[in-house]
Amino acid sequence: MLLVAAAQLFFSLMNVWVKKLNSLDTPVPAFELIFVRMAITWICSITYMFAVKIPDPILGPRDVRLLLAARGFFGFFGLFGVYYSLQYLSLSDATVLTFLAPMCTAITGAVLLHEPFSWREALAGLASLLGVVLIARPEFMFGKPGSVTNTPEIGHVVEGVHNEVGGATEVTPAQRVGAVGVALLGVLGATGAYTTIRAVGKRAHPLHNLVSFSSQCVIVATVAMILMRTPVVIPMRWEWLLMLLLIGIFGFIAQVLLTMGLQRETAGRGTMAVYVQIIFATIFERVFFHTSPSFLSVIGTLIILSSAIYVALTKARTPEKAPRAALTSSDDPSVEEGLLAQTTEDSMQESKDIELTSVAVARPESSESSDVPDVTQEP
Repeated sequence: MLLVAAAQLFFSLMNVWVKKLNSLDTPVPAFELIFVRMAITWICSITYMFAVKIPDPILGPRDVRLLLAARGFFGFFGLFGVYYSLQYLSLSDATVLTFLAPMCTAITGAVLLHEPFSWREALAGLASLLGVVLIARPEFMFGKPGSVTNTPEIGHVVEGVHNEVGGATEVTPAQRVGAVGVALLGVLGATGAYTTIRAVGKRAHPLHNLVSFSSQCVIVATVAMILMRTPVVIPMRWEWLLMLLLIGIFGFIAQVLLTMGLQRETAGRGTMAVYVQIIFATIFERVFFHTSPSFLSVIGTLIILSSAIYVALTKARTPEKAPRAALTSSDDPSVEEGLLAQTTEDSMQESKDIELTSVAVARPESSESSDVPDVTQEP
């Protein structure tokens, strides 16, 4: 769970540089950002795997190749849903929809992977989602801000996303409904990606997941830019190159930590730490963009932190109770059979010892009785 939380730190750092990059005179298109970020991820992953001689660096282990392909497929749709929805939705609305993925992942992990998911973890997830709502303050719940129209929105928490829709852009109801539907498609994609990472588990190296994910994103982003005739923005200053490099590096580190965390933790508990990303985003908004959080944002941050600490502490107390339950539990039939077999062997051994003892005692008595004269035979 700590690995997943650390991944959110690097995702937030990546988002800071994405936002700075898009604040330049010529913003970088979304598909170009996906291409650059995933290309750097693919190069780093392949280089490391060849350097340390990890087997099957391209396709991964044979028994999990279908799951790795599914991870890349779902992961791309997760990104696509977010990027498309932000063309017609505000950042806060898209944020709340995106953070439906952890709860959906907890449900799919319990149903498909038969992983434990207690009602305490469910309540903590709902409380964290409430904290996200208080921080993001979506327009469909809180209404539009009444005063300032050009104020930057707080909580830039989505992976590598910049809202390209200006304040004066009019969005039709049909476009908004369609964007919500695509955003929900992105939620399903993120849910599928998290679930397949957990299904692969430790049967594959974490970088195998990244190779599959990044390669599919690079291919699809390239095809999409060609079909949509998206102009490629070429960096002409060293600041651009530095920002692009930082986006790729931070994204690579975040994906590695996220994969390692989900391999070691159940899907439900692991994805709970995703909510921490909005806390890092709020802090970085204050540090880099000088945006002060509101009172509701502070309350939402405290709720998310409390929920994460509660889930972590309940996990820490679980292993202490497990050995006692294992010693006293009689639900396992193999344990009962072992105890019965041991009891039977002990009783049989005791009976044999008794028989040997009785035989040993009976022999001296019979010899003594033969030496004593029988007085009844005397004439």
